[in-house]
Amino acid sequence: MTATLRDLVMSKGYVVADGAMGTQLFAAGLSAGWSPEEWNLSHPDEIRAVHRGYLQAGADLIVTNSFGGNCFRQSLHGFEHRVGELNQAAAQIGRLEADAETERSGRPVLVAGSMGPTGELLAPLGTMEADTCETAFAEQAAALAAGGVDLLWIETMSALDEVEAAVRGARSACDLPIAATMSFDTAGRTMMGVTGRELVERLGALELAALGANCGNNVPDTEAAVIVIANVGSGTLTVSKPNAGVPHWHGDGLVYDGTPELLAAHAHRAHIAGVDVIGSCCGSSPAHTERIVSVLAGDEPPPSVEVVLNPKTALDERLVRRRPRRRRSGG
Repeated sequence: MTATLRDLVMSKGYVVADGAMGTQLFAAGLSAGWSPEEWNLSHPDEIRAVHRGYLQAGADLIVTNSFGGNCFRQSLHGFEHRVGELNQAAAQIGRLEADAETERSGRPVLVAGSMGPTGELLAPLGTMEADTCETAFAEQAAALAAGGVDLLWIETMSALDEVEAAVRGARSACDLPIAATMSFDTAGRTMMGVTGRELVERLGALELAALGANCGNNVPDTEAAVIVIANVGSGTLTVSKPNAGVPHWHGDGLVYDGTPELLAAHAHRAHIAGVDVIGSCCGSSPAHTERIVSVLAGDEPPPSVEVVLNPKTALDERLVRRRPRRRRSGG
């Protein structure tokens, strides 16, 4: 039987997730404006190489190249009728590399099927109806399940109603576990105004495999939000995958300023605060993952990189300082 996310957390005390896919593909030659998901068919070796890099760095969980794999996002490229094959290919590529790593090292690796936002607003704020949204996520979830993912990974969300629609759609298509993360920006809220506490209060009863934060405006804002999520207390596993710092224009491209030391220091603090699954997002690389792995394993001390948490978004820091890491029962 394949290990679950909770199994891995219980056995290790934490799970290291991978890092960025998109910025790695741009470095490999993906053109701006082209569908990254189409590369699952035209450049599968490039996708495998990205997964392999994170696995060799020590990641326990890899996320498929299917972030924009829903019909709304693919319609921008004229591929809305290829959603099934694009997502199934993404899952199969991830599965191949995960299984190869397990065979090589003997350690279990999970494959999470990425499902990003549609880019549309649900009514009444927008024109997308809830059932249309659910259908889109059901189509994507079914293809990811057919390709062999271990769980579904709803990520970078801003609106709670879209997360709920994605969960309903996914559950109508398959019975895989589901994790959901939202993107928090300035003042500890998503673009649609959701706080970490509101995320837990609204989604905590959905019996998801994990809840958390990814991407975001910067490491401090993501860290502040995810510490709130970890400490509100839904009993659900918590995920943190911040960007590698802040992007800056350098020449004709964006460069992220977050070093491996910055994210390793974040990983240490997040783990102490009760976060279970820790990785990185845009701008990161296997070098970031490798440093996170080393610090969490205790092979090296955490880097002395400070971040200043926004006092309007973080829990009282005394709570984090005095509270020992929570021990979770199995399940």
